[in-house]
Amino acid sequence: MNEQATAIAEDVRMRILQDPEVILEDPDVMRALVAANERAMGQNIVDLRGVAMERLESRLSRLEETHRSVIAAAYDNLSGMNQVHRAILAFLEPLEFDAFLACLGRDVADILNLGAVRLVLESHEAGLVEGPGADVLALVRPGFINDYIGQGRPVRHVTLRRATEMAGAVFSDPADWVGSEACILLNFGENRLPGMLAFASEDAAHFAPHQGTDLLSFMGGVFERAMRRWLD
Repeated sequence: MNEQATAIAEDVRMRILQDPEVILEDPDVMRALVAANERAMGQNIVDLRGVAMERLESRLSRLEETHRSVIAAAYDNLSGMNQVHRAILAFLEPLEFDAFLACLGRDVADILNLGAVRLVLESHEAGLVEGPGADVLALVRPGFINDYIGQGRPVRHVTLRRATEMAGAVFSDPADWVGSEACILLNFGENRLPGMLAFASEDAAHFAPHQGTDLLSFMGGVFERAMRRWLD
């Protein structure tokens, strides 16, 4: 039995001598060797190489985790960009305003996984909209959009937040299903009242202030130009 163990040990020894990289590239084997070395050295001796290795392993683990997080964020950004591009192509397609509003309420909402999309336009003739698009288009008094977006704070081009008590004024009462919203301020040019593109989601975390707004800002710019053909 001892002779067989010695033969196996000698065989392993020869393989290691012939290809030592096999040991160096195996983290589990290296940890076992370092642990055995520390036991052999005793508790009163500090192995600086072992300490350095532990720190390097910890640093490598953090780098790997950061790498995974960066990859995940890049994938999410790419997915979001594709969604926004598809939504833009969808609302650029209709040739009639009624079809344009229907596209917003159906196609754009589906592409962006939203509960509702509302196009809010300030008008001196504010009131209920009747007929096709009544569930998408809202006509409000001048100044309403700044009041709605700002609610006592500076008005930004794109605002992402949890739903507020005023949500019912845009998404129709009762709007208790709205968890979060995105508000895109629209500028249609000089001597024209502003507008707002409003997105609602049931998920309270779908839109949040810490999220990037570049894609929605780009969508708003394209939407403004698309709307001008209807306003003209």
